[in-house]
Amino acid sequence: MRGTRTDARRRRHFRVRKSVQGTESRPRLSVFRSNKHIYAQVIDDSSGRTIASASTKESAVKSDGLTVGSATEVGKLVGARAKDAGISQVVFDRGGFKYHGRIKALAEAARESGLEF
Repeated sequence: MRGTRTDARRRRHFRVRKSVQGTESRPRLSVFRSNKHIYAQVIDDSSGRTIASASTKESAVKSDGLTVGSATEVGKLVGARAKDAGISQVVFDRGGFKYHGRIKALAEAARESGLEF
């Protein structure tokens, strides 16, 4: 029996997380996309601590919904907050989503703001 799309995404995410581990020197940039919003966090897995985060729910991101433009703003914001926290290198965790569209826009905007993947 086949699962739902969410189950398939979770399986892909677990498969990715086997090899992607955030450390203190190179934390993990984790992305989650729902139907209405997109969230990004910079996480140090060794201590279980979130260093920086941004989402379309914040008032700093002006969005009329989840678009490539709003994902780009979230990428710029999380990149700037990570730089302020002293982070310049991260490991990208796409969360089981395809590296395409909004996920790709967020990643490229984070790169432009100075994060190195």
